[in-house]
Amino acid sequence: MSLRQAVSEIRVLSMFNITQGRQVISLKDIELRLIAELMENSRRSDRELAKALGISQPTVTRTRTRLEKTGIIKEYTMIPDFNKLGYHLCSITLARFQEPPHVEAFRKVIEAGLDRLSEIPQAVLIERGMGHSSNGVVIALHKDYSNFSDFQKWLKQFSILVPFELENFLINLEDEIHYRYLTFSTLAKHLLTMQKQEKE
Repeated sequence: MSLRQAVSEIRVLSMFNITQGRQVISLKDIELRLIAELMENSRRSDRELAKALGISQPTVTRTRTRLEKTGIIKEYTMIPDFNKLGYHLCSITLARFQEPPHVEAFRKVIEAGLDRLSEIPQAVLIERGMGHSSNGVVIALHKDYSNFSDFQKWLKQFSILVPFELENFLINLEDEIHYRYLTFSTLAKHLLTMQKQEKE
């Protein structure tokens, strides 16, 4: 087996382990509608949700509990105005990692990388993927450009483990024009639209 084949095999196995148990689950109409309502506003009580959905409050409670236990509902949170909290920049960092010289090195990079990446407090998303010749992405919030610069230096320490290049896209959170601020409301509507289209 060549090095390239071995590395590819590790990637496939790694992806399989990550996605295992996360298969798409077929949801009932009421479950999907409840998820959409919670995505739009998770502060509402089960009684308020029942009224919005036209069902009983005990049904909402049972459905919500089931969705939580199965992991479909991962967490409840809110979306603040990050700028008012003191974050003035949002960075999208694309990383192009080169393949290590041998399979064991690649294994160590994965293990060490996952441990260290969890240390980034201002990151809101860290994922593998592909596009623009990149295979990793980090989305993070920063108080100022100096903080962003320190963040980039922190990321570059991983080059000791494996060579990589970084590209950045910066969003000024103080900009007066926002085409769409971070929200799940539009996604909630899209979720219901997809379900309707599948039924037709």
